[in-house]
Amino acid sequence: MRNNYIVLDRDGVINVDLFDYVLENKTFEFEKGSKEAIAKLAQKNFKIIIATNQACINLGLISAEGIKDINNFWINKVRENNGEILHVEVCPHKKGEDCNCRKPKTGLLESAEKKLNISLKNCFFIGDKLSDLECAVSHGCKPILVRTGYGAMTEADPFPNETKVFDNLKGAVDWIVD
Repeated sequence: MRNNYIVLDRDGVINVDLFDYVLENKTFEFEKGSKEAIAKLAQKNFKIIIATNQACINLGLISAEGIKDINNFWINKVRENNGEILHVEVCPHKKGEDCNCRKPKTGLLESAEKKLNISLKNCFFIGDKLSDLECAVSHGCKPILVRTGYGAMTEADPFPNETKVFDNLKGAVDWIVD
């Protein structure tokens, strides 16, 4: 069976977006149905790549190791629910820093491809912000917008025509695998 790759944003897609930063495990709350959606992807042989902007690192609010610890915390919860995350890419940069990894730029995807020796072209990319959708389109991925997190606000503005829109990660995953 061949591997299918899928890219997910984190905040607002997998977990409830605090409209601030998740700086400790106790404030990480899964979006309803997201753990089950990730498990369903794993059952259907999808390999999940996370691409997340975490400016809180360069803002000095948390260390890169602190973000890694939070990611390990929720990834372990996903595993307990029969899901699996293949790889996480984090951009630590603030808006205005000249990096190539902060979405909508495609550096996170390019880095994942290089580290894993894969191609993410034509895979689905699920996010809640315009920057996620623009990153997806720029890299040749299929953009999906979820209405959780910033998604409802993003939907109110112009976004790439080829974007599919769903209420949440579970709805998007059900559509992808069924």
